[in-house]
Amino acid sequence: MKPFLDDNFLLQSSIAEELYHNYAKDLPIIDYHNHLPPQEVAENKKFKNITEIWLQGDHYKWRAMRANGIPEEYITGQASDRDKFRQWSETVPYTLRNPLYHWTHLELQRYFGVHDLLGPDTADNIFDRATSMLQDEQMRVHGLLEQMKVEVICTTDDPIDSLEYHQAYNEKPGNFAMYPAFRPDKAMSPEIPEVFNTYVEKLAAASNSDINTFQHYLDALKSRHDFFAAQGCCVSDHGLSHLYADDYTATEIAAIFDQVRSGKTLNTDQLNKFKSAMLVQFAEWDHEKNWVQQFHVGAFRNTNTGALQKLGPDTGFDSIGDYRQGDGLVKFLGKMAEKDQLGKTILYNLNAADNDLFAAMAGNFNDGSIAGKMQYGSAWWFHDQKDGMTKQINSLSNIGLISRFVGMLTDSRSFLSFPRHEYFRRLLCNIFAEDVVNGELPNDTKWIGKIIQDICYYNAKAYFPFPKK
Repeated sequence: MKPFLDDNFLLQSSIAEELYHNYAKDLPIIDYHNHLPPQEVAENKKFKNITEIWLQGDHYKWRAMRANGIPEEYITGQASDRDKFRQWSETVPYTLRNPLYHWTHLELQRYFGVHDLLGPDTADNIFDRATSMLQDEQMRVHGLLEQMKVEVICTTDDPIDSLEYHQAYNEKPGNFAMYPAFRPDKAMSPEIPEVFNTYVEKLAAASNSDINTFQHYLDALKSRHDFFAAQGCCVSDHGLSHLYADDYTATEIAAIFDQVRSGKTLNTDQLNKFKSAMLVQFAEWDHEKNWVQQFHVGAFRNTNTGALQKLGPDTGFDSIGDYRQGDGLVKFLGKMAEKDQLGKTILYNLNAADNDLFAAMAGNFNDGSIAGKMQYGSAWWFHDQKDGMTKQINSLSNIGLISRFVGMLTDSRSFLSFPRHEYFRRLLCNIFAEDVVNGELPNDTKWIGKIIQDICYYNAKAYFPFPKK
């Protein structure tokens, strides 16, 4: 019986141990998609206690606590931070076989040196110890990121965001780079006219322009796209149910824009055409600037309407969707390729039933111009755990080139989430080693080690056109 979470956690053979410890373990981290707050990075925030840094905003933990019968008062409510931590500690022993059990104890070990299991009996001691350590200057945001050897973080930012905190950080940069990512989801979502029109007015203010026509709207968005590029942005991102690829004319889209600006609700056909037109426009701008475009598709969002009204979005009530994905992928990617305007693209799916579809679809649009131009992205959200990562790695290995994969990301709002890269690296090394042990790969640890290093770090470093320091 192996000990829990020792130095060889997830490594099931001596070959796996060699690959991880000699090749993967000490590589820097390029975290090219996350939801970290730029203000907290720029201000090098010090956290008052472990609850603030660990539980606030973490809907993974919130979902588990609700499932364990914890009242909302101790999740998003007004209970004290210590009491919230105690309730989380009550829940942790019941998360066995959920990835939260591994993540929780990895993070306690890596950041705080805590090897005790978290539970009701250890809650207060761990709360006090971690909170005391967080008062050290080296445990501010910059120190936490540097401790994990983070080299680059790409935050997720709306076109109307001022990027003032990116600018402030870059005036006196630390040992890692922080770049924005262009996330224009709200700019292509006119479902509720009053919400969309409020957004248009904010865009007008951010771009210092008047928006009276659809062309004005595009001009304003383009100015923000240019502004993001000036701040070092080279990545866009879209969170969608599926890719929109309806046929449309410029006249139709202009009329649809006028209609929603007048406060009238659009029908489904009009909504789909507008979203399709905007996706094409964003892809053209991304290609023009050699940006990497990312598509996170398949989430079924805000499923609990009562909780949405009470707690708002992003509070743990989203789910895996069962949308049809193939047709939209074929039409959208095909349209951009036909116009020779399909740039570097990463496709992420949320429904594991679509793994092989996405792996194959990415391969359809490689053109030999760039190694790994079309990426089947890492296991995302509900799947960034042992089983989900293994399935994603196997689909990509079977259908594409795992050797050209740009690797893992956190997709997280927490500064304590970076051991997820370690988790991925350990699992990756074990999967390759298992094939060696079974005689399915040659026992060439030097070459396999190089491939693993590429997946964990060097492929991403070459793929993303980050500004030269």
